Amino acid sequence: MDQAAVPGRLDALWRIEGARIVAALARVTGDVGLAEDAAQDAVAEAMASWSRTGIPRNPGAWITAVAKRRAIDRWRRTELLQDRYQELARGAQDGAAPEWNPLPDDVLRLLFTACHPVLSTEAQIALTLRVVGSLRTDEIARLFLVPTATVQQRIVRARKTLAAARVPFEPPEPNEWTPRLRGVLHVIYLMFTEGYAATSGESWTRPDLAAEALRIGRILAGLVPRVPEAHALVALMEFSASRFAARTGPGGAPVLLADQDRTRWDRAQIERGRERLARADALSKELGRARGSYALQAAIAQCHATAVRADATDWPRIVLLYEALGRLSPGPVVELNRAVAVSMATGPEAALVVVNRLADEGVLRGSHLLPSVRAELLARLGRTGEARAEFSAAAALARNLREREVLERRAAGL
Repeated sequence: MDQAAVPGRLDALWRIEGARIVAALARVTGDVGLAEDAAQDAVAEAMASWSRTGIPRNPGAWITAVAKRRAIDRWRRTELLQDRYQELARGAQDGAAPEWNPLPDDVLRLLFTACHPVLSTEAQIALTLRVVGSLRTDEIARLFLVPTATVQQRIVRARKTLAAARVPFEPPEPNEWTPRLRGVLHVIYLMFTEGYAATSGESWTRPDLAAEALRIGRILAGLVPRVPEAHALVALMEFSASRFAARTGPGGAPVLLADQDRTRWDRAQIERGRERLARADALSKELGRARGSYALQAAIAQCHATAVRADATDWPRIVLLYEALGRLSPGPVVELNRAVAVSMATGPEAALVVVNRLADEGVLRGSHLLPSVRAELLARLGRTGEARAEFSAAAALARNLREREVLERRAAGL
């Protein structure tokens, strides 16, 4: 076995199965922090063992089994083993009545546990993205546009808080879901966002992570059928996921939206997105509510998904939707996306004013997003030298290899 291949295989395995492994361990141990620690111990053991013996036929089961042994070792050290054995024995007694479980999916159960109201919203999301999304702290930091150290502190504090509050790994009763639902929806959204456009690494997309987010979102929407934003989030993910087949070319090279072969878009998935958004809108109307942020984003995605050609996109409507989104959920990324829509609807001059204001405010400092948009606008205005410099600056900030290559090619092409 090539020792150099083991880290890459382990990383891929963890990204695909990490959440399920931790969720299974948390169900057995009753402790999210202990489950993650035991799983990481097992991964470290696999790193050393597999380079000598080869990768087992079922690596996920191997890691889970080793992690369970590690958890038992930790129980033994804390003198809790006998208590846990008794709990497990009670649960395995013949003839015992099956336990009612309102959250039948282990990963969704883990989401609701980590989004416990004892934690702040920021801590909930950081911890859950780390445990459920298997994202590294630097990837989470880039999603939040904050320093990596800040995310690390949030995760450590969250785990300590859950332990101090003795929060069990148990599914909350349905009447306890509401205070956790906002965090759960946001985590699913961010998981899909990372899967749709990876913040780092050698692949532009992470379809496995996006598919897991969509799977969890569908289950959740079925559990809370009267929550419009749950259906709206699924609609947003369906519309966006419909483009996956067309988003990369040979060798994994990114294909930008305007250049995609729209015949490769999944029309069945687009139709599912339409149905979900219509259901969300009907529920909102019935409940006397306006569209929420996920519904507005889904409506934007629908505009793209239903345009037969790039030049047939209803950009004026997208501008209006971004204006509504900016009032509901203001933020620099929303404003930057609005600027892109304005540039397509009315021209680059007005959009450049918005982008320059964001640059002056410094709100996206350290992100490649702002200089890449500014570069496109400058190129369209014929300011080639400035555009080349902005593309180069964006490439230097991009952490995703494929995205960096696109930006470097744009700079060289000018």
